[in-house]
Amino acid sequence: MVSVIFPAAGQGKRMQAGINKVLLTLGGEPILTRTLKTFSAVEEVGELIVVVAADEVAAVERQLQKVAGLKPFQVVAGGSERQYSIYNGLQRVADTADVVLVHDAARPLVTTKTIQAVIDGARAKGGSIAAVPAKNTIKVVDKDGLVESTPPRSTLWEVQTPQGFRKEILLKANEQALQDNFLGTDDASLVERIGVPVAVVNSDYRNIKVTTPEDLLIAEAFLQCTAAEEASNLQAAASKARQAWLEEDDK
Repeated sequence: MVSVIFPAAGQGKRMQAGINKVLLTLGGEPILTRTLKTFSAVEEVGELIVVVAADEVAAVERQLQKVAGLKPFQVVAGGSERQYSIYNGLQRVADTADVVLVHDAARPLVTTKTIQAVIDGARAKGGSIAAVPAKNTIKVVDKDGLVESTPPRSTLWEVQTPQGFRKEILLKANEQALQDNFLGTDDASLVERIGVPVAVVNSDYRNIKVTTPEDLLIAEAFLQCTAAEEASNLQAAASKARQAWLEEDDK
């Protein structure tokens, strides 16, 4: 069984919305709800653990209780850092879970295809992360603002979530980081430092994290494009089926 932890305890100051950004609407639906529904559609996912600020737990829990079709969920209080919030969530993972995914609640456009690929990668390799090839040239810059080097773009990937790991690996990595007072940039960085290889799964450039007002506009545009593509595919399938029926009728 797969357990999914959704960090959503950040203050979201860059969104300037006055509320937790995952409670903002995207396509007429709260970002958090849209994210959880996508994961609930994946058969292997058995539980959802949403981590929010302590003073938001009750309100978010009430909101999610009204949403139909969600897998069993818990809402727990986060910590002062994202990493500590993940650790809080890990303490609530079911004993029956063998794989744990961590996914930014503010990435509502993730696809079930990406989720399943990360699950498969975690089972096969121990650790797996969603990512896309870097489009831009990246420079390594020193403290004086001078370029030190230009890494080959072919070796660079922009990391997203979900990131998935066998449960015992992620727990060990977090406990080691706590013991060493180490704060990583993502969950994979904690796993890497205990010597566990992490595989990369090719994701989708639409799997953006909604952090600023501009991101919300981009996500709305992506959502509209996806809806248009789905409508076009349905129309093409219906047309193909009708043509097949006409040809069969002529025989």
